[in-house]
Amino acid sequence: MRDEVDELSEAWARELPELDLAPVAVFSRLSRLSRHLDLARREAFTTHGVESWEFDVLAALRRAGSPYELSPGRLLRETLVTSGTMTNRVDRLAARGFVERYPDPEDRRGVLVRLTPEGKTAVDGAFRALLDAEAGFLAELTPRQQTELAGLLRKLLVPFS
Repeated sequence: MRDEVDELSEAWARELPELDLAPVAVFSRLSRLSRHLDLARREAFTTHGVESWEFDVLAALRRAGSPYELSPGRLLRETLVTSGTMTNRVDRLAARGFVERYPDPEDRRGVLVRLTPEGKTAVDGAFRALLDAEAGFLAELTPRQQTELAGLLRKLLVPFS
């Protein structure tokens, strides 16, 4: 079985035979898969009426468990955006009816952001659609190969954590 990366690697090997092209074989494929995944994410989210940034915030709240609420500071850490960006995102999600703000009972000056039933429906639908698409990407691999691939990718990502 061959793909376009094999051709790309062979061309580089012919032109620069002294180079170790192993990284090209791995990362060119990851890059191409990433593009396909981005398209699948966009389609899954669009089908359920959410944008990618909306999904990130809604998913963080959903993963928090019932009552699906987090402080703005915790949302910042979960989504890796700035304070100003998060304020804007929460405002926009509140305007859509996907989240509500509540006073924090533990901190009189603080607020909590809580997922609404509409937000929960949107994020659950988008996540299910995303999982279906991702399962399609992995369909050629056995469960054991999927586990092995996840472990290898984890090994590459840990230094960035």
